Amino acid sequence: MKKLLDSIISPKDLKKLSIDKLNILAKEIRTFLINSLSKTGGHLASNLGVVELTIALHYCFNSPKDKIIWDVGHQSYVHKILTGRKEKFNTLRQKGGLSGFPKREESIHDIFETGHSSTSISAALGIAAARDLNNEKFSVVSIIGDGSLTGGMAFEALNDAGRTNTNLIVILNDNQMSISPNVGGLSKYLSTIRTGPIYLEVKEDIDHILKKIPGIGKSVAKTVRKTKESIRYLLVPGTLFEELGFTYVGPINGHNIGELIKVLNRVKRMKGPILLHVKTVKGKGYKYAEKFPCNYHGVSPFNIESGKSIKKKIKETYSEVFGNTLINLANINKKIVAITAAMPEGTGLKKFEEKFPKRFFDVGIAEQHAVTFAAGLAVSGFHPVFAVYSSFLQRAYDQIIHDVCLQKLPVIFAIDRAGIVGPDGETHQGIFDLSYLSHMPNMTIMAPKDKFELEEMLKYAFTIKGPVAIRYPKGEAPVLSEFNTNPIKYNKSELLYEGKDGAIIAVGKMVEIAKKAVEELKNKNIEISLINARFIKPIDEEMIINIAKKYKVLFTIEDNIINGGYGSNVLQILSKNKIKNINVNILGFPDKFINHGTPDEIYKEYGLDKNGIMQKVEEVLKKG
Repeated sequence: MKKLLDSIISPKDLKKLSIDKLNILAKEIRTFLINSLSKTGGHLASNLGVVELTIALHYCFNSPKDKIIWDVGHQSYVHKILTGRKEKFNTLRQKGGLSGFPKREESIHDIFETGHSSTSISAALGIAAARDLNNEKFSVVSIIGDGSLTGGMAFEALNDAGRTNTNLIVILNDNQMSISPNVGGLSKYLSTIRTGPIYLEVKEDIDHILKKIPGIGKSVAKTVRKTKESIRYLLVPGTLFEELGFTYVGPINGHNIGELIKVLNRVKRMKGPILLHVKTVKGKGYKYAEKFPCNYHGVSPFNIESGKSIKKKIKETYSEVFGNTLINLANINKKIVAITAAMPEGTGLKKFEEKFPKRFFDVGIAEQHAVTFAAGLAVSGFHPVFAVYSSFLQRAYDQIIHDVCLQKLPVIFAIDRAGIVGPDGETHQGIFDLSYLSHMPNMTIMAPKDKFELEEMLKYAFTIKGPVAIRYPKGEAPVLSEFNTNPIKYNKSELLYEGKDGAIIAVGKMVEIAKKAVEELKNKNIEISLINARFIKPIDEEMIINIAKKYKVLFTIEDNIINGGYGSNVLQILSKNKIKNINVNILGFPDKFINHGTPDEIYKEYGLDKNGIMQKVEEVLKKG
């Protein structure tokens, strides 16, 4: 029997279906998602949670004329399926295949590219303002999760939208989760609304309510008008949003297609900014994802029956090494505290939270707040460690400069997922941190070559009187056992191999790859020195000058953008010391955003794998 899903080529096809058939379609989409993602991996739980909501949105609105904007965008798979991309799902998050996030080049239905949280309301308001300036008529809809709503930018946008009286629909997808369970005052507020009375009508006049109370009458109602707002706070949910200038509607069941369509059709006729509160279940329809939504937020290929990953188990990740080492240090130093922005599992802090609940702080998706919060702890005598993904730390650029570096506060930034992360693509690649941190006064930056060096660097970081960033990649932490980890000395690099034909300075993860290249080059009678940079800032100036005296050829290798990175800093040292007799070759990423693909594929594409490094060395030496 032909499936309904096979007949859906564009959103127009939805409008021919009855509610009963839309419900059948929802089941088919869930089955398709589970089967497809079990092979490719991807964001499973978040997409299972928005199946009915996405169907209803495309049923009620006319995309792409009406603009639908997804916050973060990792929950846009159903949207992609309904807009003609189902047949490409076997390429999801693979090199040259479908992106795991909205991409304007992919489809006219992808209105705005997202990958980080809390941006959709701002973007939607800008699109709505442009519509009004152009005297056009269409709806603008922003879908934002309750986790993303904890980001300060979302409140800035709500505040601005509420004062403009622009026609704008914000849908709050409330599943009580971001990547980890939500925290904070907003989460508690939404919990109160979830258990409160249903409010589907536009705000009722409190005078009308009072007049219906037996024995009071119109005259008494007038005398208590001053208490109108107080009573409304008791009777009406969503008051926070209404005070910001929004008409609040909800909460409604986000898995009831009939109810969703009814309310969406009503909402799109309303004027001004509207907030529709929709309750959904993250992981809906797959028992393992419903029970363990954190574990099924982002999945690698898995067995559908057991729910278990079929990916090869790795020994120990950098995140785990960091988390375990921090616990050991915190056992000794009672002033050590840990901070996360809604990522305790991903950053390796879950065990720390369990061991030291009073010294662990999850601030929600609020990286800017996290950094200044850490500064407040530091100025009060504590030693905070903020564990954060590289691409998310970008969001707190000003706070790092203004609130930490300017005051030279001892905040440690444990920068996870530095370098290439792979399938999540441009918005998540951590290839900018060396560049944007290197020009910050008072900042110390380190990068470990393996597991043991991360442990030693974290210990050493607590001896530095000022801000420290330690950046390390996603995935397994290697053990480069043939090298004894020499004691960490401030701004000093580490010589690993000594050769006569040239030198390579490698940063962090690239040491392991460069090591393989150097060993294979030796088999070709090419002897290259290998230096582990260790410190990106302050850079080991003495080592660089000595290399320039000894060799005619130098290669720097980093998993960072070349502009403003380690290699650029090496050139500055050589220029400052007026050294011109050395041929410097910088290997890193060019001035562009790096698409999704596996890390191995990306390193190969940009000449940063073993063979690429060998080829570059041989080419340069051949030219002389």
